[in-house]
Amino acid sequence: MENMTSVQKKQKLIGKYLNIGNAGFRSIRNSEYVDKSGLIDFMNRCLNTPQKLICVSRPRRFGKSFATKMLCAYYSRGCDSRDLFADLKIAEAASFEQNLNQYDVIYLDITLFLSTLKQSDMLVAQIEQEIIDDLAQSYPEIAVEHRLVDSLCKMNQITGRKLILIIDEWDAMFRECKGADEILDNYILLLRSLFKSSLTDQLFAGVYMTGILPIKKYGHESAVSDFYEYSMVEPRPLQEYIGFTTEEVKSLCQKYDKDYTIMQEWYDGYTVGGVHVYNPKSVMESILRDKYSSYWTKTETYEALRNYIDMNFDGLKDTVVDMLGGEKCEVDTGSFQNDMTSMKSRDDVLTLLIHLGYLAYDEDTRCVSIPNVEIREEFIRAIKNGISPNRKHLIRYWIKSIQVYSKVIRETSCW
Repeated sequence: MENMTSVQKKQKLIGKYLNIGNAGFRSIRNSEYVDKSGLIDFMNRCLNTPQKLICVSRPRRFGKSFATKMLCAYYSRGCDSRDLFADLKIAEAASFEQNLNQYDVIYLDITLFLSTLKQSDMLVAQIEQEIIDDLAQSYPEIAVEHRLVDSLCKMNQITGRKLILIIDEWDAMFRECKGADEILDNYILLLRSLFKSSLTDQLFAGVYMTGILPIKKYGHESAVSDFYEYSMVEPRPLQEYIGFTTEEVKSLCQKYDKDYTIMQEWYDGYTVGGVHVYNPKSVMESILRDKYSSYWTKTETYEALRNYIDMNFDGLKDTVVDMLGGEKCEVDTGSFQNDMTSMKSRDDVLTLLIHLGYLAYDEDTRCVSIPNVEIREEFIRAIKNGISPNRKHLIRYWIKSIQVYSKVIRETSCW
């Protein structure tokens, strides 16, 4: 074979799942970007250590995909991302040069597979074959393999290099394939083959998974127990990367001449690991549209929230009415099975709503509350029907209060 030019070699390295390049993060940098590159420095410190398996869970539209695209752009071989990070915090870190574009990175978006492949008992096998076929474009020797772990072993033998694996929406399989036991069992077996075997240290320099839910529990043992988890309940030390911090929102308000106090009332309220966190989706869209409104909640129908409230475990509906009035509710998060179906108590539902972003959790008091105006409006829509008659007057009171408050905001705001 003739010698390939450096450009041809780079082109060969870029695939559908392997070393996808930096186009995703470049698109993000072309718009208003709040610097979360400190996450890279954290991951750099975890590479090739027992802490290298990382699972970060947070609510939808809280920047999960932004983080994975940033990590892909930084680590992936076959592209040059120096200009994308030169003005960010990570460029000041000692580990910046050492790891920049130095790894083969496999990036998997589980929602993509669910939207393009048939949900049959062969779904997981199809996913494995899709990835193997892509790897074989760069390493033809892999084409004969049928198990992903075997193909990664052969790739490791060919290159002598460890991989970084990034999985976006890892838990989408559990959310979209409820009741499909064959699919879910095969998925768990796939994860176990990759992350709970003697091959894990040989294959991976680091793994970063992100989703809405923490890792699924099976009896007394997690399906993938070696992961270090960072969630809305246990976020430290990654709490500042879960959403926008107070300082970041104040800076945005100053830059775009917005009223921080109103922004705070609408989108603050989450205290995660001692840090006030704002919903990134809502903050950025309120700036883009020049209007305060419920942007995050519009991405999912309130019917989903109402379905959980309607379970009414241990008087859950009355608890929600009390929280609409500003009260807090103590919750035990320990029994939650990290899925959307194994609901057995009020604590299970409240814990799920923490992970979904509908409730704020205070780790010091172990209490939940409704975080802000945006979420309060959603709870009112979800609960105003079906509560006991002696509580309906409270709902009417809170609806009126929200309407009055919204009117005051509109009249006092320059928007």
